[in-house]
Amino acid sequence: MVEPRIAVAVVTMGNRPAEVDALLESVAKQDIEPARIVIVGNGCRLPEFAERLSLPGRVTTIDVEENLGCPGGRNVALARLREYDDVDVVVELDDDGLLVDADVLRRVRELYAADPRLGIVGFRIADEHGETQQRHVPRVGKSDPMRGGDVTGFLGGGHALRMEMLAETGDWPAEFFFAHEETDLAWRAADAGWKIRYVPELLLQHPKTSPARHAIYYRVNARNRVWLVRRRLPLPLVPLHLGVWTLLTLARTRSTAGLRAWFGGFVEGLREPAGERRPMRWRTVWRLTRLGRPPVI
Repeated sequence: MVEPRIAVAVVTMGNRPAEVDALLESVAKQDIEPARIVIVGNGCRLPEFAERLSLPGRVTTIDVEENLGCPGGRNVALARLREYDDVDVVVELDDDGLLVDADVLRRVRELYAADPRLGIVGFRIADEHGETQQRHVPRVGKSDPMRGGDVTGFLGGGHALRMEMLAETGDWPAEFFFAHEETDLAWRAADAGWKIRYVPELLLQHPKTSPARHAIYYRVNARNRVWLVRRRLPLPLVPLHLGVWTLLTLARTRSTAGLRAWFGGFVEGLREPAGERRPMRWRTVWRLTRLGRPPVI
């Protein structure tokens, strides 16, 4: 087995300095050193981390003048890693996360060394009490967060991506800015024949949150879902997927203002260009269905 070279990438808006310091200290405590650490300041100027925190490996900080959103910021990190050309797998972590265990990077390296078709590894997200929110389990319905295996999606807060896979599928959909970017990337990976594996032993501690805490949540959630299916689903599945999610939104959303914003985003998604249309093959639809999540749910 060839041991892949691991990088760590973190995107931050500069509003969580204590959390970023704690995250980077947890990276420094890993029992193998990452080949690279890239920290992107998304619309902010970053301090010098390497000397202050005694970080292992080679540390690069990148200041971006405007906030590009989470997927756009991650693409900046990926572009820099390609320039270095000495990394095989990138571990991307939320800036308010924490690696509790010291063997996370080593476990990631072992997983990728053992399976050349492993494209994406999803971490388990749990709060400081060890609780994992159900929305963070990459399966339909109530599912045991400790059950790992091959899945159809992954969590943006903590995951690993094979650089070879990204060279084939393309990077994050920067135009999404926030919401559903993981699904867009996961569907492209699955359609290209790459495996997506949920590994609950890889823990990222993360505060319990609600996605609706973001002011733009309802609008971009709807807009991006429309864009997602316009880009990635066979035509017969587009109205089915959107119909299912419209009904679910009506059943779940208690905020009148939220519903107005959601439907506004839905219309925006229909009117605005969705980007390149590259629908998945029907055999990919069947593969996702066999894995427990047909791409209409």
